Amino acid sequence: MKRSVLSFVCAALLSTTALSAQTVHWTVTNHSPNPSDDTKPNSSAVPDAYAITGNFDRIVIIRLKNGSDLLKGMMKVVQEQKIRNGVILAGIGSLRGYEIHQISNRELPTQDTFEKAPMQPSDLVSMNGYIIDGRIHAHVTLATPDHVIGGHLEENTQVYTYAMVTVGVMSDADLSKIDDKGYR
Repeated sequence: MKRSVLSFVCAALLSTTALSAQTVHWTVTNHSPNPSDDTKPNSSAVPDAYAITGNFDRIVIIRLKNGSDLLKGMMKVVQEQKIRNGVILAGIGSLRGYEIHQISNRELPTQDTFEKAPMQPSDLVSMNGYIIDGRIHAHVTLATPDHVIGGHLEENTQVYTYAMVTVGVMSDADLSKIDDKGYR
């Protein structure tokens, strides 16, 4: 009995090691379109906090099937549904592998550290974010048997069983500056 438990534990460790060995990390520096914006001070003309108000015109639920690319599938539906501005309200599902990035420094210009784990199955525990002028800015939380990780969704995140993403579509709100790091 002890040998079978030990064999199981060894097999589990080898499996985990094999999956983590296929995870790749790299860091990219993201200068602003105008690099001088990275060194400019905050402007007193830009409020510390402000509200954007609007209404949802409709709710769109995007369903993605096994083997599809999560972000590419979302982009396809956003174009087909002519969604210009919206709020990603929720997302769940399971993934065969993922690629995400997180911010990894404290001074401008920003740096992003990417994590690519194409062979690491995970649950898509949650998703939120925005659609800004047709561009998707989505954040995800993923869970594996060993850890939970979150970050910005990237292409090459492949759906396993299915994924569902709920978007509140807005036509009466200007979201153009909401994720502009130079608007400060």
